[in-house]
Amino acid sequence: MSDTGTKTDGRVERGNQTRRLVLGRTMDIASVEGLDGLSLGRIATELQLSKSGVFALFGSKEELQLSTIRAAAAVFAENVVLPLKDVPPGARRVRELCRNWLTYSSNRVFAGGCFFYAVSAEFDARTGPVHDAVAQARRDWNSYVETSLTEAQAVGDFAADLDADQLAFEVVALMEAANAQSVLLGDTRTYDRAERGITARLRASATDRGRAALDAE
Repeated sequence: MSDTGTKTDGRVERGNQTRRLVLGRTMDIASVEGLDGLSLGRIATELQLSKSGVFALFGSKEELQLSTIRAAAAVFAENVVLPLKDVPPGARRVRELCRNWLTYSSNRVFAGGCFFYAVSAEFDARTGPVHDAVAQARRDWNSYVETSLTEAQAVGDFAADLDADQLAFEVVALMEAANAQSVLLGDTRTYDRAERGITARLRASATDRGRAALDAE
């Protein structure tokens, strides 16, 4: 490789490292203060970077916000979804998915609890690309829970008349209630309450096979 190529590769890697550093900070800020708390100047100052360098990476506050949402989605998937890659469809997979979400929130993977719960409240009544990105992330998550339930129904773990959309709504609502009360009140018992509620709701819709899977450790 030529010296020019080596230098170019070095600049690219430094740029990638800076990008990861910036997004690590912006995700935590946004989970506590919201996406409006982000600015190129603030991040440059806090991380002791040049504002021009941060601008070169992101270009605008809106792009910084959108990049933060994408980065948060990847962190979310890594903590909640990817650990289940070897777990076959069924009630146990649904149970573990919910547990992973509760652990993700309770362990404060993001400083302010669930990143997407926090920024959804901030952007729910707005319009524009940032709102659309937040809304799509929420739709994707709700759809994933519903699909997991439908797949579990297909293998015989839930009743044939299961309303997967309704059950997904209820399960997600319990998880988010635990997150909200824990963040606001500092009460970690909400996660145990949510897990008990979710388990009860899943058992009520499960077949005998599904209940056995839910009870298994």
